[in-house]
Amino acid sequence: MNWITSIVRPKIQSFLRRETPENLWIKCPETGQMVFHKDVEQNLFVIPGSGYHMRMSAEARLKHMFDGGQFEDIVAREPPADPLRFRDTKRYADRLKEARTRTGMNECIRTGYGTLDGTPVTISVQDSDFILGSLGMGAGEAIIAGLEEAVRRNTGYIIFTASGGARMQEGIFSLMQMPRTTVAVQRLKMSRKPYIVVLTNPTTGGVTASYAMLGDVHIAEPGALICFAGPRVIEATIREKLPEGFQRAEYLKDHGMVDMVVDRHELRSTLSRLMSVLTKTRAQEPTLSPPITASGEMQGEPKAA
Repeated sequence: MNWITSIVRPKIQSFLRRETPENLWIKCPETGQMVFHKDVEQNLFVIPGSGYHMRMSAEARLKHMFDGGQFEDIVAREPPADPLRFRDTKRYADRLKEARTRTGMNECIRTGYGTLDGTPVTISVQDSDFILGSLGMGAGEAIIAGLEEAVRRNTGYIIFTASGGARMQEGIFSLMQMPRTTVAVQRLKMSRKPYIVVLTNPTTGGVTASYAMLGDVHIAEPGALICFAGPRVIEATIREKLPEGFQRAEYLKDHGMVDMVVDRHELRSTLSRLMSVLTKTRAQEPTLSPPITASGEMQGEPKAA
């Protein structure tokens, strides 16, 4: 080994190597089909062939729902970051820091205020990329802030749920968010404004046991897992094989737990009609949102200098 092979050659190779994005292709979890990432982005993160609904970031959801992708961020009060000083394989404070760096979000819930086909509305989105969308004090504060903002501005409220349940690292403080959010939902209903829940994959645990099942209307995306305890846990407990599709959106609709199952491409127009009817306002003609990138940016949207 000399300086030519150990230093010069690697530098030349790194200079000539073509950079290839890691997410150039996506494999469908259902069929194994390989799909070009750009095609999935332009299709609202739905696999074109199989119709499988991939995860969608909070930023992308909000920009798709609001007119022109424009909305006002609703900022919640920030609770103590690590009240129990919890540690498992790593410190909880470090997990929070990593999740915030990776997602660019302060918590798993992001809330915006804007218009949906001309109807003012407040929308919250739960992002499962942030510690599995688990319900902790920060998420509870964000949901309550969104509900209170809807009451203050006299609008309906829509929430997209996606969660693995309560956040174990916060113990009892996490479980306390279930009654707290339930009380906030009741305050919205007392103001006679609609509360619509969109259940996405997965919605489980304490989230299902609280605000996710308190809506005036429950909509689910196709194939979404919606449950308290997962199918494997139930099978291990009762020692019986569960029915095909048990706890999936379509099964729950057939058994009366969900009002409708709506494809993501039709979700915006469906919510617009519901909000228009429930708030007794007249919706404008539906607007088509430009395709959304993985970072939540709309194609054709001017970028800041």
